[in-house]
Amino acid sequence: MRLTFGTGTGQEVSEQIRALESDKKNLVDSRNPNSLQEPETNRESLQVTATAFLVLFCVVGVALWGLPFYYDFMVQQFGWTRAQVTSGNALSKLVVGPIFGFIAGWMIDRFGPRRLMAAGVLMAGIALLGLGTVSTLGMFYFFYMLNALGYVCGGPLPNQVLLSRWFEKSRGKAMGFAYLGIGLGGAAVPWISHALIQHFGWQAALRTLGLLILLIALPAALLAKEPPHSNERAAPARFAEARGAFTTIPFFLLTLGSMFSIAAVSGAQQNLKLFLSLDLHFAQSQAARILSLVLGFSIVGRLLMGWLADRFPKKYVMLLIYMLVAAALPLLFAGRSPAALYTFAAVFGIGLGGDYMIVPLMTAEIFGVQFLGRLLGVILTAGSVAEAVSPWLVGRLRDTTGSYSAGFLALIGMALLGVAAAAMLPKGRQSA
Repeated sequence: MRLTFGTGTGQEVSEQIRALESDKKNLVDSRNPNSLQEPETNRESLQVTATAFLVLFCVVGVALWGLPFYYDFMVQQFGWTRAQVTSGNALSKLVVGPIFGFIAGWMIDRFGPRRLMAAGVLMAGIALLGLGTVSTLGMFYFFYMLNALGYVCGGPLPNQVLLSRWFEKSRGKAMGFAYLGIGLGGAAVPWISHALIQHFGWQAALRTLGLLILLIALPAALLAKEPPHSNERAAPARFAEARGAFTTIPFFLLTLGSMFSIAAVSGAQQNLKLFLSLDLHFAQSQAARILSLVLGFSIVGRLLMGWLADRFPKKYVMLLIYMLVAAALPLLFAGRSPAALYTFAAVFGIGLGGDYMIVPLMTAEIFGVQFLGRLLGVILTAGSVAEAVSPWLVGRLRDTTGSYSAGFLALIGMALLGVAAAAMLPKGRQSA
């Protein structure tokens, strides 16, 4: 860089000196492998990943995936139907998701995800404490709605945006590690619940889980840090630019595909304990083993799919995940065969592990991270509607037909529609 001090004003000279210092800093950064030029290398970014792990462990692994373990106790003690116990999930997400999902996405883009995450953890913990005291459907629905609000504010949405802003080249691995929290939480909660229920009863067990959420995840969420600098946050996207992304075919396909696949996953997962315990008459320990295997294999799925997403086009990784879900569901028709159930647990668990994780990765791949909160707010809201309706539909079909066959066929159809939508997605970045 040439400097012309003799012919410039004092202000021009100062600007040239600052430019030279900036060039030197960039040169040092490019030659220094230990430079903090990439946020992946920050100690703080690793702390954020650990925070996301703990929050997802509690808000999703325990508060969301743990509740179906208690459905059969509610059916037996209160005389509620399968449709009623699964409708808590349906009603809460149909009300909470559409109303608060869009607002949560906007709030994250405007104020950052940390505050919303802490509020979500608080609500999820209080919800489980309340569900451990209910005896009427009205209070059951109220606390389930609070749990759904905790999921919207403290679950995947803020964690996905937080990690996407901290990481770029290692985004898949970071997301995969953080999402291990869901797998470990979901795998552990059946065994923790089974032990607590044997000693204290199912209602005290739920209250204990709520208290653990507050003790573990709330301090972590409060200590989480926003990215120190972000071009996307410094220069927020114009409304017209954001609106353009919402009207593209890739956004429509991404939303539709994630809705169908998540509906298939949620419909199976929310009814699995009821199917094993009340239809196949498995002992509580046997049912806990199958549920734990599903969530245990989801850990493998999250690590594997995160690794693949950093090395191959994310579209193909999404296709693989959705195909695994579709391939696993027919095995439920041979549910009395232990080999079939264990195979289902493995294949379905791997697909489950990648299903929720691949959506933010694919969204960032196609549209970038500039208004990722708003995009994911819409996609996850649509997914929460599918996640709500599908378990209720399967439970309702079981109540009316006396068998899960029709419900399982519906889930297979949903999974295949998700595969078809993912197959039509582009592989790379699209302009809004």
